[in-house]
Amino acid sequence: MALLDKMLDDRVWERIAAAPSMGKGFEILRSYPTLGDFLAYQYITDINYSTVTNFSEMEFVVPGPGAKNGIRKCFESLGGLTESEIIRYVADQQEFFFQRFGESFQNLWGRRLQLIDCQNLFCEVDKYARVRHPEFSALTGRVRIKQIYRNPRPVLTPFYPPKWNLHPNERQEAGNA
Repeated sequence: MALLDKMLDDRVWERIAAAPSMGKGFEILRSYPTLGDFLAYQYITDINYSTVTNFSEMEFVVPGPGAKNGIRKCFESLGGLTESEIIRYVADQQEFFFQRFGESFQNLWGRRLQLIDCQNLFCEVDKYARVRHPEFSALTGRVRIKQIYRNPRPVLTPFYPPKWNLHPNERQEAGNA
């Protein structure tokens, strides 16, 4: 509660709204105690889904521990790149990889995978691999899954940030955007 009180006193929402970039918004959040890289990045991403900011989702990414593990499970070597650079490379080259591996990816009405999406995909790779291949523990050595997915009842209707300008009633085939 003291942290929230401090953030309110600092009028952090105004500072984030005035930030010139997602990276600067991240730095504002990261400056607060107990907000490490992972939470600060998740929070600035969530804030960016609102109308408070309008940062490019392809500007900035901070991989969490699961994504770092997932990357290490996908790549034998990082070739001198950082995890953030690997995520950017995969996001930038996604169509090449879909074609190379024979995947017919259904995007969201023309919306390509963004950096946060690829970061999340590597995290999911880590979780699935922990179950199917516990012998590959990568960086953290974790093998247990915290939560098992259970299909919610009733299934919720997805809501997308209006700024994404998606038109769900006008479904497009992947790649026709």
